Amino acid sequence: MKQRNCQLLIVGGGPGGYPAAIRAGQLGLDVVIVDRDGLGGTCLNRGCIPSKAVIHAASKFEDMGEHAGGDALGISLASAPTLDMGKLKGWKDGIVTKLTGGVAQLLKAAGAEHISGWAKFNGAKTCVVDLEDGSQIEINAENVVIATGSVEVELPFLPFGDTVIGSTQALDLTELPQKLVVVGAGYIGLELGIAMRKLGSEVTFIEAAPAILPIYDKEITRPITMWLKKHKVDVNLSCKAKGVVTEGKKTFLEYEDAKGTAQRIEADKILVAVGRKACLEGWGVETMGLELVDGRFIKVDDQCRTGMRGVWAIGDVIGEPLLAHKATAQGEMVAELVAGHRRVFDPVSIAAVCFTEPEIVGVGLTPDEAKARGEDIITGKFPLAASGRYLSMEAGSDGGFVRVTARESDHVILGIHAVGTHVSELSGEFALAIEMGARLEDIAGTIHVHPTLTEGFAESVLTALGHPIHISAPKK
Repeated sequence: MKQRNCQLLIVGGGPGGYPAAIRAGQLGLDVVIVDRDGLGGTCLNRGCIPSKAVIHAASKFEDMGEHAGGDALGISLASAPTLDMGKLKGWKDGIVTKLTGGVAQLLKAAGAEHISGWAKFNGAKTCVVDLEDGSQIEINAENVVIATGSVEVELPFLPFGDTVIGSTQALDLTELPQKLVVVGAGYIGLELGIAMRKLGSEVTFIEAAPAILPIYDKEITRPITMWLKKHKVDVNLSCKAKGVVTEGKKTFLEYEDAKGTAQRIEADKILVAVGRKACLEGWGVETMGLELVDGRFIKVDDQCRTGMRGVWAIGDVIGEPLLAHKATAQGEMVAELVAGHRRVFDPVSIAAVCFTEPEIVGVGLTPDEAKARGEDIITGKFPLAASGRYLSMEAGSDGGFVRVTARESDHVILGIHAVGTHVSELSGEFALAIEMGARLEDIAGTIHVHPTLTEGFAESVLTALGHPIHISAPKK
C-alpha cells in the first residue's frame, strides 16, 4: 500500500474543506485534501449553486410567459416559451463543472494535493483512502480537519427511489413533474417547490409545523405566503406524511391532516425536504475518539478543536447553522491555527438567506427574540414599494420590506431582516453592520447610492430614528 505523510489532512472538499486547503497551502503547509464526490461538496455540486441556477431559469421562464400575448413594459412575445428540462439540466451541469474545475485549479495553485477517493480512519490521524482505480493509500497526518458536511434526511417510511426523491434528485430531473408534492416547507422545500411551480408543475406542500419557514416570524414570511396563494400552491400545515402507495399507474402520498384525518394526494414526484444531518457514517468517526453532541454532531470549541489534540472539525458536521459561508470562515481559520496564527471563531451573527419568491435575508435578532432577551428595542420598517429602484425592476408589489431592530438606549443594531426581490444581495451590508456593532446613526450617516437596493436599509434606519424621507414618519 502506498504511504503519504503530511502536515495537514483535510477530509471533505466542500465549502469548508477546500478553502481550508487553499489557505493552508498559501501558508506553506504540506496539505492533502481527500474528496470523492466532487470538489465543492454539496454546495457546488448538489445544493447552493445548482439550485440557484434552476431558480434563475425558472424565474426567466415565468417572466417570458408573462410577456407572451401581452405587452408589459412594451415587450411582447408572439408565443409562450417552451421548456426542455434536459437542456436546463445540461446548462446547470455546465456551471457546476466550470466551478468545480476552478476549485481544482485553485488547490493546485496553492500547492495543496487533492486525492480523489474515500477516506476511512483507523485512528485519530491515520486513514486509508480507497482510490478510484481500486488501489489504496495510507495517509498519516500531524493535523486533521474533518469537513465531511451533511446529507439529506431520508424518512424511513418515504425512502428515496424513482417517485420519492430528495433535493439532489430534484435538481437532476430531465422531465418536469406535472404533479409535485413537497414534504417539508423549510427553505429547501420552498426554494425548489416554488421553482417547479414557475416551470409549470402543480405543487402541493405537506408541512408538519404550523407555519412555513418556522425559524422566521410571520411578518417576514407573509409575502411568501401571498405568492403561494396567488400562484395556487396548496400549503397544508400541521400535517404529517405517512407513506406512499401505488395503485395502477398512479402514486399517492398518504398523510394525516391537522385534524388527525387520513388523507392522500396524487403525485408524479414526491420531494422530501425535511432537513439535513451531519455526515458521520462510513469514514470511521468511531475510531477517532471524538466526542459527539447528542450523537448528531462533532463537539468543538471556539477554535473548532475537537477533544483530540490536532484534530479539528468544521462546517455542517459540527452543527447549526448549516451554512456554506460559516464552513468557509471556519476552514480559513483552522488553516491559520495549524500554521501557528492566533484566531478564534466568534462571529456576532451569521446572515442566512432563503432564495424563495420573494427572497428572505436575516441577520441577528428579530424583535421578538430581542424582547425575549430582555432588550428594550425600537424598530424601523421600510416598504420596498416606496423604492424607486425596486419599482424600476418591476418589484416592490410583493409586500417586501426591510426591517431593523435596535436597542433603544444606545441605538446599537441587534437585527436586520428583509423580504423582497433580490434582497439576498443586501446580506453583506447587513452582516457588516451587525459584526461592527453599528448604531442606527452609523447607517443613517452613510450616504447610500441612488438608485440602489441598499437605500431600503438606510430608510428603515431613518424610520427607526423617526424621520424617514420616502415614507411618512411613524406616529409617536
